[in-house]
Amino acid sequence: MIVLITGATAGIGKASAELFAKNGYDLIITGRREDRLNQLKQTLEKSNQKVITLCFDIRDANQVKKAIATIPEEMQGIDVLINNAGLAAGFSTIQDGNTADWDKMIDTNVKGLLYVTREITPLMIKRKKGHIINLGSVAGKEVYANGNVYCASKHAVDALNRSMRIDLLAHNIKVTSINPGMVETEFSIVRFNGDEARAKKVYEGIKPLSAEDIAETIYWTASRPAHVTINELIIMPTAQANATTAIRN
Repeated sequence: MIVLITGATAGIGKASAELFAKNGYDLIITGRREDRLNQLKQTLEKSNQKVITLCFDIRDANQVKKAIATIPEEMQGIDVLINNAGLAAGFSTIQDGNTADWDKMIDTNVKGLLYVTREITPLMIKRKKGHIINLGSVAGKEVYANGNVYCASKHAVDALNRSMRIDLLAHNIKVTSINPGMVETEFSIVRFNGDEARAKKVYEGIKPLSAEDIAETIYWTASRPAHVTINELIIMPTAQANATTAIRN
């Protein structure tokens, strides 16, 4: 079995790579930070699995195409694609928004997901099987103040997930979306441009989900019997009811 994971250098992507390797999958891991990819490869190979690293920016369609084309034939039978790479950039009202942040979110969360999926789906269609798992968010199910473009990008992922399910149904390809609430990873640090103190406040007084929690959920959906597809899941910390309602101690 082979899994391809985008954004594998940290957080949910890294935790997923470790869990899938532990369960006997060979891996194709992608990301922009080559040093982290190589470190992760060394760790994963301790499980005696084959590991290929692809260093590229999913926002660049040409980079995506060229990188995917280098996958050796024996690793092209990708069973699971995890579209994990994504980010939030900035946290401001629409009238004060930074257009560079908007481009970064739309290019990564929507277009990057599309570029990778476009290259991998023909390989799955050829084999008449496969499973695409898209990392969404509670922000793709509802909206909140200052979340405007990030929420819009994750609503797009939600729509794409449902339309992919229809488009790929005839080809026996499963499609799943995982939509987490608060998960403590590098997410908030990236959103707040490296301000770790501000990022820490997001999770203050609450026990958030971990990257490992989401990885376990991803693996569970991927390990269902062939006749079972989990279309979508929303997963929250116990202390969080929705995007804006949480109990803090």
